[in-house]
Order: sequence, then C-alpha cells, then structure tokens
Amino acid sequence: MARILCIMKRMGVVFILVFAFLGLADSAYLAQHEIDGTPLICNIQNLSGCNIVAASEYSRLFGIPLAEYGVLFYSILFVLAALELVILSHLLRRVLQIISLIGVIASVYFTSVQVFVIGAFCIYCLASAIIALLIFISASFIEPIRKRKRHDLPSPQKPQHLAMPPAP
Repeated sequence: MARILCIMKRMGVVFILVFAFLGLADSAYLAQHEIDGTPLICNIQNLSGCNIVAASEYSRLFGIPLAEYGVLFYSILFVLAALELVILSHLLRRVLQIISLIGVIASVYFTSVQVFVIGAFCIYCLASAIIALLIFISASFIEPIRKRKRHDLPSPQKPQHLAMPPAP
C-alpha cells in the first residue's frame, strides 16, 4: 500500500512538471510578444480579445507585464517539481502546494478582471488559468492534508497519586 501511495505522489509531481512546462511555454509566448510589441495570434471564435487584454492597464503589475510573472511562477514550479523528484521532500511538496494555491487565486482574480472589467477574453490567459488549476489539483494529491483523528492524539498522562497507607 505504501508503495502505491509513493508511486501516486511521484505521478502527481510528474504532472506538475509537465503542466509547469506548458505554462512556461504559454507565459514565454506572451512575454515575448510583450517585449517585441507584436500582436498576438488570437482568432478562436469568441476568444479573440487577446490583444485587448494584453493592451489593457491590467496587463501590468508594478510596471511589469503579467506574462513575466507567469514565466517566474511556472519556472519556480518546474524547478521545485524537478527537485522533488530527486530529493523526495515533504517540505518541497508543501511548498508546491502553497505556490500552486497562490497561482489559482491569482488566476481567478485575473480571469474575473477579463470577464467583468475588460470584457474581453484572452485564450492564452485562460489556458494559463486552466494550467494553474491542473497544477493545484495535482499538488493536492502529492501530500494530502490529514487531520489527526481523536484516537490518534496522545492521551493525557494521568497524574500519579500517592496512596495512603491502610488504616490499622
């Protein structure tokens, strides 16, 4: 049973590695177009607002394009997942979970901005949000958060009482 659990954790980390690579490619494409100033290729039905989203005031945070944050985010996840495959660390698995949670929260926020503020959809941004969600799902399987059951808790020690000698 422990061997199967270990294999499942390994597969979860491999999935994170693959998804992080895909997210890195997606973010690098967006970042390169931001640097070059060339328009994005985006003509998929109702998801043709890539250039509108990329040109909006919401496409930068502290003057840095969001795509560059994406490159950093996915690079960190990729490196941590690769390290975890070699080192097999509980701490690395927890860090992967925390970083993936941050990515999902950011993706929800930026997708909401696309929907409710900008009113345009970027296929690359939505792909990144889906990839971040898949990484989070994979990360949730690599190190389950377990609550200790009541019977697993150590029982409090009973105080030692001195017995009175028997009455004569």
